[in-house]
Amino acid sequence: MSGDTDQLLRSIAGLEDAQISLGEAALALAARERPDVAPDRYRAHLAELATAVGLASGDAGDSLAARRNALAQVLHDHFGYAGDRQSYDDLQNANLMHVIDRRKGLPIALGILHIHCGRALGWDICGLNFPGHFLVRLADGPSRMILDPFAGGKEVDASGLRTLLKSTIGADAELSPTHYAPASNRDILIRLQNNRKVRLIKAEQFADALAAIEDMLLFAPGESSLWHEAGLLNAHIGNLRAALVAFAHCRDLTANPVDRARIEKLISEINARLN
Repeated sequence: MSGDTDQLLRSIAGLEDAQISLGEAALALAARERPDVAPDRYRAHLAELATAVGLASGDAGDSLAARRNALAQVLHDHFGYAGDRQSYDDLQNANLMHVIDRRKGLPIALGILHIHCGRALGWDICGLNFPGHFLVRLADGPSRMILDPFAGGKEVDASGLRTLLKSTIGADAELSPTHYAPASNRDILIRLQNNRKVRLIKAEQFADALAAIEDMLLFAPGESSLWHEAGLLNAHIGNLRAALVAFAHCRDLTANPVDRARIEKLISEINARLN
C-alpha cells in the first residue's frame, strides 16, 4: 500500500493545483500511517457523503443557505461528524481515515470533507488561509458565506471571525484581507500534515515528525521551508548526511541572499561535524 500512496502523492507534485483531488490526497496521507488498511471503503464513504449532500441540497433549493444547510444536515446531523473538543490534540484527528471511523476530528479534516462534497457537486467552495482555525467558504458569484466545519458547519459572520481570530491568535489581532484568501489544495494538505508534525515534535517523536515532513515533500518538493525543517530534524536525530541533502535542496530553492547565507552556514557546521 505504501508504494501506491508514494506514487499518488508524487503524482500530485506535477499537477496544477486545481487538478488535485483533495479527498483522495488526504486519504493517501492517512494511508501512510495505516498501510494495512484498504482505502476502498473510505473512498466509498466520501462518494456516499457527496451523493447525500446533493440530494439534500436538491430538496432545499440551490441558494448558498440551502447548500450550507445540506452540508450541515448530512455531515453533522445525519452522519454525526463533529469537532473533537475533548481530545483535540489526538493524532487521529488529523488522519482522514480515523476521522471517518470516529466521526470527529480537527477543523481542517472536517473542512476537507465539506470541500470534497461541495466540489463533487460542482459548487464553488474552498478553504481559507485563516490562521489557527480552518474555515471553508461557499460562493455563488459575488455572494459569499464562511462556514466553521468544527462547529457543525455554522455560518461565521465578520463579528464571529474577529472573535475567533482573537481567541486563537491574541487579543490584539485584527482581521485583514489575507485571512479571507483562498487556500490552495497543496497548502491545505500541508496544513493537515503540519498538525500531525507539530504534535509529534511536541511529544519528542522526532523520527515520526520527520516522516510527516517527508510525506509532504512527496507532493510539494518545491517548498523550501519543508526542506529546511527536514534538515533541522535530520540533524537533531543524527542523520547528518541526510541533513546536508535537505539543506542543499533548501538552499537551491531559496532566492533571498540572506537566507541562502544562513543555510550555507548550517551546511558548513554539519560538514564540520562530519570531518
